[in-house]
Amino acid sequence: MIDTSAFSGRVEFAPGFAPRRGISHVLFDFDGTLSLIRQGWPDVMVPMFAELLPPLPGETVEDRRRLAFEDIMRLNGKQTIYQMIQLADRIRERGGTPGDPLAYKHEYLRRLDLRIADRVNGLKTGRLRPDDLLVYQSRSLLEELQRRGLRLYLASGTDEAYVKQEAALLDIQRYFGPHIYGALDDYKQFSKKMVIERILRENAIPGAALLSFGDGYVEIQNTKEVGGLAVAVASDEAHNGSGRMDEWKRQRLLGVGADVVIPDFRDALPLLRCLLGE
Repeated sequence: MIDTSAFSGRVEFAPGFAPRRGISHVLFDFDGTLSLIRQGWPDVMVPMFAELLPPLPGETVEDRRRLAFEDIMRLNGKQTIYQMIQLADRIRERGGTPGDPLAYKHEYLRRLDLRIADRVNGLKTGRLRPDDLLVYQSRSLLEELQRRGLRLYLASGTDEAYVKQEAALLDIQRYFGPHIYGALDDYKQFSKKMVIERILRENAIPGAALLSFGDGYVEIQNTKEVGGLAVAVASDEAHNGSGRMDEWKRQRLLGVGADVVIPDFRDALPLLRCLLGE
């Protein structure tokens, strides 16, 4: 039985959770796990998909939006191009002629840039503080992990150039050093699974020494596949600091094997003590 009396907020441990005293390396997802710069991105991608999907007889726009949402979130955490390949496949199966998935990706990024331009500009000018656009109390966790000497890695399905730029704007690149990875134009040359395999290989550590934090299927699944410990961050991105879990994320991340689910990092210190068996 896990003692949660030291926690000020909500935390949920899966039945099979057990502390790991040998954790040495920690992997973070970026968007939704640490960064809120791209908060609301599904509100850009879902309408674009619904707009491009050929309608079926009797199907409403809301039906197409629901299908798009499920497709998009199932691939959340993978490179954006995979969501665009899924869109092309859906168009084709409905009798349409899809465009190039890379062109769809560029159009999506154009629309998203319009949505987040004010946030990026706010960080550049100092109108917004970096912590305003970090998941609540992220920095407390990063500081503590660094203090303990654990090696930190960042891996995102967002293009690597954007991840590095936004990590710098949020003043968190210093926690990760050279270990910031993102999607590449040659998408087959990057995946979170490949990053995890590289961490284990280059550091000659077993999967059990890896701890990951993420709000998407992929990093949770990939971590569990190698025997690592996976913490799902079911962040309520639109209401940062609310302490509430996004139930959609919570249910699906538990479903793919998350060991622990948290809404944010308000309980970073007691959480770490639980995870590391202290």
